[in-house]
Amino acid sequence: MATGQSIPTKIYVNRAVEAFIQISLVFLLVAACFSILRPFLVLATWGIILAIAIYPACRKLQLALGGRGTLAAALLTVLLLAFLLIPVALLTGTLVQGIQGLTAHLKDGTLTIPPPPVSIETWPIIGVPLKNLWSLASTNLTSALRTFAPQIKGVVPGLLSASAGIGLTVVQFALSVVTAGILLAYAEPCAGAARSLANRIFGENGPEFEQLAESTIRSVTMGILGVALIQSLLAALGFFIGGLPGAGLWAIVFLVAAVLQMGALILIPAVIYMFVVASTTKAVIFLVWCLFVALIDNVLKPLLLGRGVAVPIVVVFLGAIGGFVAMGLIGLFIGAIVLSVGYKLFLVWLDRSPAAGQET
Repeated sequence: MATGQSIPTKIYVNRAVEAFIQISLVFLLVAACFSILRPFLVLATWGIILAIAIYPACRKLQLALGGRGTLAAALLTVLLLAFLLIPVALLTGTLVQGIQGLTAHLKDGTLTIPPPPVSIETWPIIGVPLKNLWSLASTNLTSALRTFAPQIKGVVPGLLSASAGIGLTVVQFALSVVTAGILLAYAEPCAGAARSLANRIFGENGPEFEQLAESTIRSVTMGILGVALIQSLLAALGFFIGGLPGAGLWAIVFLVAAVLQMGALILIPAVIYMFVVASTTKAVIFLVWCLFVALIDNVLKPLLLGRGVAVPIVVVFLGAIGGFVAMGLIGLFIGAIVLSVGYKLFLVWLDRSPAAGQET
C-alpha cells in the first residue's frame, strides 16, 4: 500500500517540478525580452499613440491617393517631422542669437539695464528687495554679477542639463513620429494584432474595449496635446511680437505648463514684465492677447475631446507628473494620455463587473 501511494505522489511532484521549470523559463524569457526592448518602450508607446491619433487623417489621404497607404503614411510622417522640427529650429535660432548678443554686450561692457520704475517699490513682499536688486544691476552690473556669482554658478549646470534634456526629447519625438509612420504603413496587420490581443484579454468584450481605447487615445491626444500645441503657438506669437526676451524659452516653458493644465500661470510674469518695461498701450494689447490664449482652451477642449471621453483634470495632472518622473520630459505627454486611457477603461470595466450587473 505504501508503494502504491508513493507512485502517484512522485508523479504529482514530478509534474509540479516540471510545471515550475516551464513557468520559470517562460518568466526568464519574458524578462529577457523586456530588458532588451526596454529602451524602445517609450518610443513604441508614443509611436502607437500618434499612429492611432492621426489614423483617420491617414485614411482620408490614402483614399485621395488612390489607396496607396504607404505613400500616405510617408507624406504624413514628413509633415509631422516638419511641424516638429521647423518651430524647434526657429526657437533654437532665437535662443542662440539672444545668448550671442548677451555675450557680446558683456564682453564690450555695453550691456545696460534700465532703472526700475518707481511703482515697483509698492509691490507687496517682493517690491523693496526687487527694487534694490534692480537698482544695483542698472547702476553697477559687474557688482551685481559678483554678488550673485555663487547662485549663477549653481544655476548654470541645471540650465545645461535642461537644455540637453530638451534636445533629447526632440530626438525622441522625431523617432516616435517615424515609428508612427511605420505603424501607419502597416495599419491593417497592426489593427489585426490589436484586435487579437483585445479578444485574448477581454474575451467577448474585446471589440468594445478596443474601440473605447482607440477613441479615448484619439480624443485625449487631441484634447491634451492638440490644445497645448495650439495655445503654445499662439503664446509664442505674442512673445515674439511683444519682444519678450528669450521668447523661445518662454514658449517651451508654456508648452510644458499647458500640458499640466497650468499654462495661464506662465503668462502672469510675462504680462508683469511687459507692463514694467513697455508702453501702456503695448502692455494692454499684450495682456488682451494673453487672456485670449489662456481662455481659448475652454473652446478648443470641448471640440477636440469629443463626446463621452472627458477626463478629470486631476487624472491628466497625475499622469503628466508621474510620466515626467518615470520617463523624463517626454513622459509629460505620454503619461497624461496613458493614464487617461487607463482611467476610462477602468471605469468601463467597473460598469461591466458582475457586481454592477447584479445591482442593476
